[in-house]
Amino acid sequence: MSGNPTQLVLLGSGAREHALATKLRQDGATVHVLPGNAGIPGSVPHISATDFPAIRNFCQEQGAKLIVVGPEAPLAAGVADYFLNSDIRVFGPRRQAATLESSKVWSKDFMRRHGIATARAWSYRSDQFSEAHAQAEELNGQVVVKYDGLAAGKGVYVCNSVAEAGHALAELRDLHEGWFSFLLEEKLSGPEVSLIGITDGREIKLLAPAQDHKQLLAGDEGPNTGGMGAYCPVPFLDDNWLAAIRTDIIDPTLRGLQAEPFGFTGFLYFGVMLTPQGPKLLEYNVRLGDPEAEVILPALESSLLDLITAALDGNLAQSMVCQRPGAFVGLVLASGGYPAAQFPTGFRIHGLGEQGAGTQIFMGGVKAGETPGELLTAGGRVAVLVSQGPDLPTAVQLAYAEAGRVYFQDKYVRSDIGQRPTPQLETSAY
Repeated sequence: MSGNPTQLVLLGSGAREHALATKLRQDGATVHVLPGNAGIPGSVPHISATDFPAIRNFCQEQGAKLIVVGPEAPLAAGVADYFLNSDIRVFGPRRQAATLESSKVWSKDFMRRHGIATARAWSYRSDQFSEAHAQAEELNGQVVVKYDGLAAGKGVYVCNSVAEAGHALAELRDLHEGWFSFLLEEKLSGPEVSLIGITDGREIKLLAPAQDHKQLLAGDEGPNTGGMGAYCPVPFLDDNWLAAIRTDIIDPTLRGLQAEPFGFTGFLYFGVMLTPQGPKLLEYNVRLGDPEAEVILPALESSLLDLITAALDGNLAQSMVCQRPGAFVGLVLASGGYPAAQFPTGFRIHGLGEQGAGTQIFMGGVKAGETPGELLTAGGRVAVLVSQGPDLPTAVQLAYAEAGRVYFQDKYVRSDIGQRPTPQLETSAY
């Protein structure tokens, strides 16, 4: 299909979707982004990503036979189920399969059922906070508290003491009304990596491994965010570790997907920690990570459109994934005050279009200004700037230089993306 223009609809509105739209257009597709944003060409702002009747009507008007899903919300709402018996195909899992991401408790039970290497965990309901406190004390506060449902990447609290665990549980109780469930996990140690693949539920083709930077501040300090930057590939993730991840996590996941009463076609994200006891799965996402997508997609030499089509056709086993050489570094350009609930926006963005040939910028939290082509800040993560270099240090240097050309009031960029010290990994995983 590569090189043959294809009408498709892409659901979502952030920088991840801008990166997806850019890659799919390079592969020969005509891409309509619903709703998109003012910085993404081809956006259709009046149609929500969860308004399935309106999406169906738009597809019929445009002759689009393929929907690619960016964020988790349409998947959790059942977009793949809605179009199941139509001639419009959806690249993304059905609602029951999307529970791998939308419910941390269900996901952990899936891992246990299918022998996937992961941390010990205990599940609780909103009337069991005293039991959760007791378990946190037993583990000396070395726990991770996870809200069960979707939380835009911010429902996780990593605790280092009993006091921190108590504060996390109190905040969880204050943020969510009514009945809900949550997990308490033992805290693991080691570097985290993101592995994302395209799967038809039987085969999986992995894209370049990436590493996200979740905390707001340099040195992995401060509150968790939706992600402040990412890079790929990951230099310390060698073939031995990749083989261990395949054996302990990916292969049993594929066996589990085939054993469950649902099919799975779409992107599948593995958040993995490299511990002294071997790789452990932290979480699944049923879509591309953000901001990982913004570096992984520019690194992909192969046609994403062809890989998606092969997965939908059941021919993924015959597909090859080729990566571009070098390293890719993505910096989130954020609004000052993010990730607080409220912060000032509406500031004009200067310097767009001045990036060099090795740099792309994907727009996220933006809106149109009064003059044509003018963009204003409208969210926490305003844009993701991605630079390519022959190696990671060169790509880092270029990305920060290019980010300096883009200006808006109160702009914040974490200062150490792609610059963590190289971890001294144990070899017990081998």
